[in-house]
Amino acid sequence: MTATVKSPTSVQYHPRRQRISGKLFSLLKYVVLIVLSISFVLPFYWMFVSALKDDSQVYTVPPIWVPDPAYWNNFYDAWVSQPFTLYLFNTVFKYAIPYTIGTVLASAIVAYGFSRIRWRGRDALFFLCLATMMVPFQVTMVPLFMIFKQFGWLNTYLPLVVPAFFGTPFFIFMLRQFFLTIPQDISDAAYIDGANEVDILFRIILPLSKPALTVVALFAFINAWNDYLGPLIYINDAHEFVLSLGVEALRATFSYNSTVANAYPYLMAVSTIIVLPIVIIFFFGQKMFIEGISMTGIK
Repeated sequence: MTATVKSPTSVQYHPRRQRISGKLFSLLKYVVLIVLSISFVLPFYWMFVSALKDDSQVYTVPPIWVPDPAYWNNFYDAWVSQPFTLYLFNTVFKYAIPYTIGTVLASAIVAYGFSRIRWRGRDALFFLCLATMMVPFQVTMVPLFMIFKQFGWLNTYLPLVVPAFFGTPFFIFMLRQFFLTIPQDISDAAYIDGANEVDILFRIILPLSKPALTVVALFAFINAWNDYLGPLIYINDAHEFVLSLGVEALRATFSYNSTVANAYPYLMAVSTIIVLPIVIIFFFGQKMFIEGISMTGIK
């Protein structure tokens, strides 16, 4: 039997066709990305331009995409219509910052124990920790409320901040995966030099884990900044409201008094101010944020 072998010259290549196909694929890819980007940006743009309108422009059909005239004073008037400066102080210094510190510190310590220290039952307890992520907050909401009521913690930020100092399963998982990427030889060298586990954690592991810690801190801060259900359950005093409760109080004020002008623009103005800090934080920290996300799952 004679086998027929094609010579290299018999195989025809079409580099021009391949270049055209590659350019069309790239063009299609960028078109899809642009469309998706517009779909994400459009709600924020509508919120911003709605804050610059009055009632007559808000309810105009077809909608007005560029307000004329633009009422920039809506931002100030909406902010001073409620004590939002007090709400901002409560959100940042009484809730978000303590919650973020507790989450990062506790999650890092627990993740270090699950990743760098060998002890019996470590993996089983880690899987049990992950299993708690499947329990929704609505299941534990009433029992936790009863417990904190017995402690006398209602109308304070203790029910919101204290649990953060015991770690969060999702952040424990993220940091554990990142800690596993750090070579064990570094810890062994520190052991030889006489360092203990605390020294290794705070002087070696944590400084090498800045991208992952930044991601955890950013996520924790955003969770506290946007939290509505937690403060709604535990805080009743208006002087202790956070920003999310302040927006709801502003909406309720307009609902009870339907004669108030510019109710919708005021709500959009306050919402824009509240969203802006998170956008700024992500814009300046996106490099470390993306680096931490991409490196967390590498083993």
